Amino acid sequence: MNKKEWKTNNYVMISIVIPSYNEEKRIGPSLLIINNYIQNKKMDHEIIVVDDGSVDRTSQMVKDLTHKIPNLQLIRYETNKGKGYALRTGVLASNGKEILVMDADLSTPIEEYEKLRPFLKKSTCDLVIGSRGLALSNIIIKQPWWREWMGKIFNKIVKTLVIDDFSDTQCGFKLFSGDVARHLFSQAKIDRFAYDVEILALAKKDGYGIKEVPIRWIDSPESKVRPTTDALRMLVDLFRIRRAIGRDS
Repeated sequence: MNKKEWKTNNYVMISIVIPSYNEEKRIGPSLLIINNYIQNKKMDHEIIVVDDGSVDRTSQMVKDLTHKIPNLQLIRYETNKGKGYALRTGVLASNGKEILVMDADLSTPIEEYEKLRPFLKKSTCDLVIGSRGLALSNIIIKQPWWREWMGKIFNKIVKTLVIDDFSDTQCGFKLFSGDVARHLFSQAKIDRFAYDVEILALAKKDGYGIKEVPIRWIDSPESKVRPTTDALRMLVDLFRIRRAIGRDS
């Protein structure tokens, strides 16, 4: 077991990290919904939006809300580097005792946090992942058939090459103990969509407790996944993870 004590200053209760790429239409309404939830719960927090090289007005939309939403932070860089890179940037800039990573489209509503948090409070659990693949998962709007097919094939390859413990590694809604998240993401190398697999594989290798929890999920029609290019890149990244970390036995 290789657990690292991560030191940071000015802890808040929770950091919410949102990777965003060309999200000018959705990021504003999503942030207002998240902020309303947090204010009602009276949680000490920070919201970190990482603009992953957007070419639209994503950053401006976030900036326009900084006077309405307390503790809203924007991190931006010019070149698109991938969801994994964006999350790594946001997590390593965070100060939360807990860290929730979630998608800008709110495909998993912020209220689902309440399903994950009780498990994180247990001493045996360091990471709780939302899942669309469990019997009690509530899929309100399904993915298009081709994305569902891609997901099933990818999951089978993940189980064969890297890690066989989870029904759904790719749901974007994950809750971490803060120091655990900063430790894992500081080790991570995968910049794009296979980052979830790497984080889970690292967590297993380092002996962290992981719980998979069914969540409510609503498909967003404006997916950033490109079927051919991203599928090939994800496959290559899985082999990189297998080579660097090995396969969980």
